[in-house]
Amino acid sequence: MAAADAAAIAAGTPGPVLMERAGAAVADAILERFPRQPVTVVCGPGNNGGDGYVVARLLKAQGWPVSVRALADPATADARQARAGWDGPLEPLSAPLEPGLWVDALFGAGLARGLEGEAAAVALQMAAQPEQVVAIDLPSGIDGDTGQALGASACAALTVTFHARKPAHVLEPGRSCCGEVLVADIGLGETASRLFENGPELWLPRFPWPTAASHKHARGRLVVVSGDAWSTGAARLAARGGLRIGAGLVTICSPTESLRSNAAHLEAVMLRPFDTDLELEQAAAEVDAAVIGPAAGITEATLLNVLALTRTGAALVLDADAITVFRDDPEELFSVLDRDDVLTPHEGEFERLFPGLLKDSAERITAARRAAERASAVVLLKGADTVVAAPDGRVAVNSNGSPWLATAGSGDVLAGFIGGLLAQGMDSFEAACAAAWIHAEAAELHGPGLISEDLPGLAPTVLRRLYEER
Repeated sequence: MAAADAAAIAAGTPGPVLMERAGAAVADAILERFPRQPVTVVCGPGNNGGDGYVVARLLKAQGWPVSVRALADPATADARQARAGWDGPLEPLSAPLEPGLWVDALFGAGLARGLEGEAAAVALQMAAQPEQVVAIDLPSGIDGDTGQALGASACAALTVTFHARKPAHVLEPGRSCCGEVLVADIGLGETASRLFENGPELWLPRFPWPTAASHKHARGRLVVVSGDAWSTGAARLAARGGLRIGAGLVTICSPTESLRSNAAHLEAVMLRPFDTDLELEQAAAEVDAAVIGPAAGITEATLLNVLALTRTGAALVLDADAITVFRDDPEELFSVLDRDDVLTPHEGEFERLFPGLLKDSAERITAARRAAERASAVVLLKGADTVVAAPDGRVAVNSNGSPWLATAGSGDVLAGFIGGLLAQGMDSFEAACAAAWIHAEAAELHGPGLISEDLPGLAPTVLRRLYEER
């Protein structure tokens, strides 16, 4: 954001003009969303506080009763000019704030240390009543780079930021503190970035829709490796997910002992037996993508089966047990992966492959990026703020995570979604991003009572919407 500001100013846009645009965007958002009521704007000494003075002036001009409380005198020239434009009363910051709407203009994404004194007390009052709070850029007390609270911190019903979301808008716990996030365009130019918010604009132009000339073989061949006779459901969830998201041919490769369990539940998904890693390699020799790990078992056989699949040239999705089985020697796995492969760990599995990396990283974005570089493969780090990282440095963060996905088997469906898109030739990073977004949207369609078996059947509704938006 600082780079975008500097570039705009260097291009001839004065800082006070940018501040006026930012304040106007916040004032417009308030006027659109809230009924007229008393407003208290709390201003810090920096440019975030300068934005607050602009908001106060514009709301007062619309007839709203506005008071301003200042933590300290403005410390920048732009903020001093903004305060000079405020002709109403100015009081020192103190808690508690009067009832009404509170505009948090204390500190934004650049805050580097915890709040103290009256600033901390006011932030805690805002955290207790977030429905009354509109934050400028970011709720005060939240680290803009990590989303972590630096101590006492505010929460808001609405956060208005500028140019683009910052990491704290999409990483927990910052994301939950922000409420609705509105990104306002204040005329800043494009800035190069390898960090993206995951959404259709990132991958929809290259989504693998079929054409009039498509046939099932052209739409991709996917195999999913089943577990033993008592652990077959996870593979079927993944297979159905791959089929629903568009793969033309999906086959479960099943140990002989599991054939009857799988055959009793399969229709459009095909079934092929294998008993050794060599037989699996032969069965997968002509496929485009493979999923292994869901309920595969943490066994030597699973390790050998993963290695067999790496010799086929298929793009791989490694989930669950296919990750954990390499915990004693992650380098054995990394040595056979390539940029087309996707790892889908939750935090526990991530720690087994990349011990200490999460703890040693400032946030999940950095951890996932380092992991992808180390593994030479795409890493999808699951969580409320799922992060997808490519070995070339690209990172996307999901901002549509759904609490309804907290149910057994949802990750198996996600692995199948990714595998199905890989089978259709989609770039691995974009396939992982698209699958994660579609997965969460499908869960939101259902809401309470969702179970993993519901997810594949919900995907077509999401796909139809995407198809109409393409």
